[in-house]
Amino acid sequence: MNTRVLVLNQNFEPLNVCPVRRAFSLVGDGKAEVIETGTAVVHTSSALYPCPSVIRLLYLIKRVHPVAKLTRRELFLRDNYTCQYCGKQSRDLTIDHVIPRHRGGPHRWENLVSACKTCNHRKGGRSPKEAHMALLSEPRQPRVSRYYWVHQHLHGSYDPSWNKFIPDIERLSG
Repeated sequence: MNTRVLVLNQNFEPLNVCPVRRAFSLVGDGKAEVIETGTAVVHTSSALYPCPSVIRLLYLIKRVHPVAKLTRRELFLRDNYTCQYCGKQSRDLTIDHVIPRHRGGPHRWENLVSACKTCNHRKGGRSPKEAHMALLSEPRQPRVSRYYWVHQHLHGSYDPSWNKFIPDIERLSG
């Protein structure tokens, strides 16, 4: 019962990933229909039921456009794992506040950049202008697609039957 199920909105837009138990509950209550079944089955005392892989809600859920969460990983992805001062690409980066926190700089997308340890140490508690360092690009909050939630739920694995419902799923799950 650890199988995950893709939940589609009434208009076939991906909404969520839920446990198979929740999917059975939604289908049993008449709130959803099974679109795809997986290879797993649930055994009861009197029958075998194929586990759903994809279900579709029978009513429309209105969703707001997703917003990127401010995390280290998301910040490094926005900056393409590149130091925003010297341009060096690396997986060993730090987060730099353009306007230092002790000077009132906020902890927001617009004030955070990826920096290598050398550049971050060189800049210290100064502004880029005071440190005579220029930013490669202006920091801003990244735009995310409506499939952003997939990135949050996949954790590297997914059911192949989801391919036709989520564009670029291979890229998102990596």
